[in-house]
Amino acid sequence: MKRFLQNIAIFGAIASALAVSIYTVSGHPVLAHTVSESQNSNENTSENSSKNIADITLIHAGNVLAIAGQSPKKNQTIIILDGNIMGIEDGFLQDDEANIIDLSEYFVLPGLIDSHVHITHEWNPNIRLDGVTKEAGDVAYDAAENAQKTLMAGFIAVQDVGGPKEVFALKRAIAAGKIPGPHIRAAGRAVSVTGGHGDRHGYIESILKIQSQDTICDGADDCRRATRAAIKAGADIIKITATGGVLSNTNAGTEQQFFDDELVAIVETAQTMGRKVTAHAHGKGGIESALNAGVKSIEHGTYMDAGTAALFRKYDATLVPTVIAGMTVVDWANNTDWLPPNSAQKALEVGPQMQSMLKLAWENGVTIAFGTDSGVSKHGENAQEFIYMVEAGMSEMDAIKAATLTAAKHIEMNDKIGSLEAGKYADLIAVKGNPLESIEELLDIDFVMKGGIVYKNK
Repeated sequence: MKRFLQNIAIFGAIASALAVSIYTVSGHPVLAHTVSESQNSNENTSENSSKNIADITLIHAGNVLAIAGQSPKKNQTIIILDGNIMGIEDGFLQDDEANIIDLSEYFVLPGLIDSHVHITHEWNPNIRLDGVTKEAGDVAYDAAENAQKTLMAGFIAVQDVGGPKEVFALKRAIAAGKIPGPHIRAAGRAVSVTGGHGDRHGYIESILKIQSQDTICDGADDCRRATRAAIKAGADIIKITATGGVLSNTNAGTEQQFFDDELVAIVETAQTMGRKVTAHAHGKGGIESALNAGVKSIEHGTYMDAGTAALFRKYDATLVPTVIAGMTVVDWANNTDWLPPNSAQKALEVGPQMQSMLKLAWENGVTIAFGTDSGVSKHGENAQEFIYMVEAGMSEMDAIKAATLTAAKHIEMNDKIGSLEAGKYADLIAVKGNPLESIEELLDIDFVMKGGIVYKNK
């Protein structure tokens, strides 16, 4: 009886929204078509009157993992109205006029989230020329193509942690429904030190001047200014390059590059303007200095150890491992000749450490959010990270949780995405097999819905 009343409550909400009533057949609620007095006598111009049962979508799902960490359920109906989930019910509910999507032979789960991408570009042998030959329009079209690839791969949201201003136009265009793509939170240009990772290197002086950025800073006061500049440009989150990095064409290493007072200044400034800070960081010292300064998450984390993991736990910080990025740059260094020597050397030093780092972090209780650094690796191949996560010791369920619940909280969208629950966006994917038994199922997504709109259905 309790379950029956829950069913009635959910359908009651739909009935109220659509001005319909409900009745039951064999213990299951079914929508009944009614006409109100005002509709009989007059045209009702309210928003509700423009809706009808045909606005409802019922997804018949063979298996549903609504919340990662809980057991999946068989033979469920996901009820969708106005792009949102109204509820999930046992059995395959029916209505002649509702839009029914048959996924009864599929495994349905929340849309995936990538916490670390660079959606506006993709590394290639001509990448260093792209920066001085591509117009803003070229960058925008590239970004739109990359966004579509990402969505088709099952990733309904991303956090872009470093790129040009075109990312904000892309974010707005997707949100307005002008082009297909994932929800985007974006940092824009990273806050970096002069000559550090995130600055420009290896060009003649005139080109370097053209490429100058107002988020490059030196000293605490200047770093406050750079943080404010990033927020003024549209940053949802502040990205800093706390240590050297692999793909910057300089031999400045991979350890700490900001001074501690600069890190504190950035974090405090971001907090005053309602932003959190995430830090690119490879070296142990740089990771720990960033965490001690109040940075909320670390991208990469290559040389962390058990002591560093303890700091993650102390500050309730999140690690975004991006193992696929390490694997990608090692492949380039070994099998191509287009990486500058500085980058190739660092690739061979850093890349091989990243999977063992993830294993250490996971075994030491660090919170892991899924992230790939796509833009280094290819857009649309984001799910390959799942393979490396499982190889590092995470279960299939843990890896999916990292890409749903944990990532949603990390990018501050957990009120709308990350699980299939009433009131959240109808953002979901489906695969033919069971990803809890074989994570490789997520390499080939069969069905993608975002905001109640079907973007892919094999």
